Amino acid sequence: MNVEAYLNPDFTWYKKAIFCIITFLMLAVAILIIAGIEKIFVKEMNKEDREIEYRDRLTGQNQRLFEMIISGTSVMLFSCSYVIINHIYTLVTTGAARANTRAIRILVEAWAEGKDFFLLLLIVMSCIVNSILDRFLIPLNRLSKDEKATMRMLGMFYVIIILIYLNYIGDESQYSPVMIYYFGLMIGRFVYFDASFMDFLSALKNVFFNLPFLLLNLTLTGLLCFIGFKWGFFIERNYYIVGVFYAHLFMILCIFVIYWVYRLSSMLRKKIKYHSIPT
Repeated sequence: MNVEAYLNPDFTWYKKAIFCIITFLMLAVAILIIAGIEKIFVKEMNKEDREIEYRDRLTGQNQRLFEMIISGTSVMLFSCSYVIINHIYTLVTTGAARANTRAIRILVEAWAEGKDFFLLLLIVMSCIVNSILDRFLIPLNRLSKDEKATMRMLGMFYVIIILIYLNYIGDESQYSPVMIYYFGLMIGRFVYFDASFMDFLSALKNVFFNLPFLLLNLTLTGLLCFIGFKWGFFIERNYYIVGVFYAHLFMILCIFVIYWVYRLSSMLRKKIKYHSIPT
């Protein structure tokens, strides 16, 4: 029993490069769709104002999509960790596999004695990963705290939809505890102790107006997973959720590259423009 049991040995670096290119193309299409929609909203303004407003709106909308993908990846990390740990625990306790390392024996004992605490620890871990991604590696400083909170909540809902679908198609793992935890967190975002009815309506409105990002993200993930499983990049015996998590890792990698290439090119353009101004 080792980590290689959950990896696909046929997913070579060559195939990973191909899948990475496919992910880049899919994200590019998603960004172009957002860009086309934003063009409609700014077409009535004069040319100079339109260009400034368009860039500002496009940056904000792209960062909303990126925030949802980051949030979804963090939640998927928790979900995938739960599935793998629970699978190892089931195999060992039923005698289908042996705990042949000290680490696995400790893991099985900890899971048996404090499963709920372990789940809470995994949730905290996913929150830390989310914060590291969108504050340091991909700093989405265009979004306000409320906007980030809305996209993170939609990210939870996005993962819950995926888990419901995995249950529907007959994945053998059990996702009920994961969904219950995140349903609780979502409800807590809507209804908290000092919330007023207007706060509830405001949160509901924010979620409603950002639903297109949820649909776009589901479509993007669905297409990537379809290609991944169809072409043998992901394998079903590892549970579908492991393949879904792989797809999210590739999306994060591509977002990281897109974000920093765009940011560095913007800084370079500003520098060139500054030096080209006659003194």
